[in-house]
Amino acid sequence: MEGRDNQTPQGEIARILVEFLEVAITSVVFLKGVYPTGAFERRRYMNLVVHKARHPQLYDYIHVAVNGLFPFLTRDLIDRVAVVFLDVDVLPIERFVFKLNVNQSYSSKVQQAELEFSLRSFLIKLPLSEPLTKVLPPNCRWEITAYFRGLPQASTSKDVETWIPSDAKQWQQPPVITPIKSMSSEPLSVQVYAEDPNPSVS
Repeated sequence: MEGRDNQTPQGEIARILVEFLEVAITSVVFLKGVYPTGAFERRRYMNLVVHKARHPQLYDYIHVAVNGLFPFLTRDLIDRVAVVFLDVDVLPIERFVFKLNVNQSYSSKVQQAELEFSLRSFLIKLPLSEPLTKVLPPNCRWEITAYFRGLPQASTSKDVETWIPSDAKQWQQPPVITPIKSMSSEPLSVQVYAEDPNPSVS
C-alpha cells in the first residue's frame, strides 16, 4: 500500500476497509461452502472469531485482489465489490455485493475504533444471512469483481493492470435483492446485499 495515500483520512479509511473486505469476502466464501471447512482456519479479528483461508492459492487470490483495491478506494473510484458465484456456463448464480462510498471531503482524524465497531456488525450479521441464500450447485466457481466509478488510464497507473474484465454473463432482468446490512457515517458508507436471478424469468 502506498505510504503517502495512507497518511490522508481517505488512505486510513481505505486501509481499514481493505482489511475488513478481506475478512468479509473470506467469510462469504466459507459460508457458501465452496470448499471443505478444512480449507479454512479460525482466527480473531475485531474481537470476533472469523475464518482465514489456509490454502495458499485461495489466500493469495483474496489477499492480492482486495489489496489491489486500495489505491482506488482512497480516491473513491470503487462503487461496489462483489463475490460472484458462477455456474458452468459462467452465468451468475448469486452475488454478494459490498457497496462502498469513501467521503472524499472528509478531513478530520479517522476514529479507527468507531469505524471498526461499525464494520464489526457486518461480520456478526453475515453468518445470519446464510438461510437467505440458495445452496450452490456442484462445479460452480466464484470470482471477486470490482465495479469502478471511473478508471485511471493504464499508462498513468500500474494498479489498473491488476484488474481484467470479467467474462461472467449478465442477467437479462433486474435481480432480486436481499438486504443484509448497511451503515452510514461521515467518513464511510457501506451496504451489503445479496443479488439472485429473478425467479419470474424462465
